[in-house]
Amino acid sequence: MNIFYPFKWLADYITFNVFSLEVGSHLGGSVQFFFYDSFKIVALILFITHFMSLLRYYLPIEELRNFLTKHKFYGLDYFLATIFGAITPFCSCSSIPLFIGFIEARVPLGVTFAFLITSPLINEVALALFVGMFGLKITFFYVLAGITVGMFGGFVIGKLHLEKYVEDFVWKIHSQRQNFRKKEIPFSKVLKIISTEALTITRKIIFYVLIGVGLGAFIHGFVPQGFFEKYLQKAGWWGVPLAVILAVPLYSNASGVIPIIESLVTKGVPLGTALALMMAIVGISLPEALILKKIMKWQLLAIFFGIVTLGIIIIGYLFNLFL
Repeated sequence: MNIFYPFKWLADYITFNVFSLEVGSHLGGSVQFFFYDSFKIVALILFITHFMSLLRYYLPIEELRNFLTKHKFYGLDYFLATIFGAITPFCSCSSIPLFIGFIEARVPLGVTFAFLITSPLINEVALALFVGMFGLKITFFYVLAGITVGMFGGFVIGKLHLEKYVEDFVWKIHSQRQNFRKKEIPFSKVLKIISTEALTITRKIIFYVLIGVGLGAFIHGFVPQGFFEKYLQKAGWWGVPLAVILAVPLYSNASGVIPIIESLVTKGVPLGTALALMMAIVGISLPEALILKKIMKWQLLAIFFGIVTLGIIIIGYLFNLFL
């Protein structure tokens, strides 16, 4: 049973009955794609953001951060940091305050970078989009890839001992710890709190999601089948690094890019190449570099971007070969 069938039925009805567009036409295909993906994505986002808000309520950021500082896991701390990054709904720029908080709390630099790398690549919104567009199998391997890049990048940076390349002011920030006990409140009020958080997250991203879906719908309806494939074939094995290079001037979060990636894949772009483009946009763009330059020196920034770029390119090739 297709759980998204009601959304498809509604999209078909609006497109071909309400708007009376022709079945099989370019415009009809684009409009139907837009409504179907919009309904499906918004429903998934609302469900998963509510679930993750509930999880974060009972696993607050401060406690997780303190948990990482007080325990030694002999490598598992990198994995836990990537999981923490995956369940926090932050883009790379909004992850910076938490990055500073980790440093402030004396979390090892490598573990901190494992979080910083993973957080923009994987979050509940990205997972909702991936499940809706590519299915559970691709979603699983994407999550595995994002966690692997985060763990590898964090581990390498940790072993290189690059603390001296973090800007001095970050080390001088004094933590203002607020120890408080969470009041016992009825679960009905907890639901209200998490619903408010989930709706706030949704409102912040929905505009960009719909823009991404709209661009994806245009590509889906009007770009000829094989158009992108034709030019990527000329690039040969350079397709993956070329996609990463093209992503450098761009900046977005995963929710705004994934709908476009779906349309590129349907038009013949290899999945790994498309994912490399997406991961580079959300993880190593020039705007992100300008933001991160405020808290780290260029040497650390160059090493960080170099490691993540290499990881993304390898993942792109692996997805092209095996999926």
